[in-house]
Amino acid sequence: MFHLINLNSHSDTSGRLIVLEEPNSLPFLVRRNYFISNTNTIEPRGFHAHKSQKQIIIALNGSVDITLDDGKNKETIVLNDPTKAIYIEGIVWREMKNFNNCILSVLCDSLYCEDDYIRDYNEFIKITNKK
Repeated sequence: MFHLINLNSHSDTSGRLIVLEEPNSLPFLVRRNYFISNTNTIEPRGFHAHKSQKQIIIALNGSVDITLDDGKNKETIVLNDPTKAIYIEGIVWREMKNFNNCILSVLCDSLYCEDDYIRDYNEFIKITNKK
């Protein structure tokens, strides 16, 4: 499952403040946060799913196209506004491309665990078709 969530934002002449709070705007307690930056505009990234980790992806700067695939439906979402985020839970394949001066922040509900990754698309399809 995946969907866009709106983050609380407060703006005035001095700039914009975007607030991330659990439980008001975040559906889980953040255990890990990492950033993706200095990306090659023509080199795609991602190509994996998680077995159980929940994530929120935010484009802090610039834009990126993120294709999400639940094994039955695919949707591409353009992230280009830091007040909009993608919430991903369940087994969802993700691919990121068309980076344009983009800095991504990825908030996770758990620490890094290689065993949580599905890195082979055929394995992902087998797992999602069993459900």
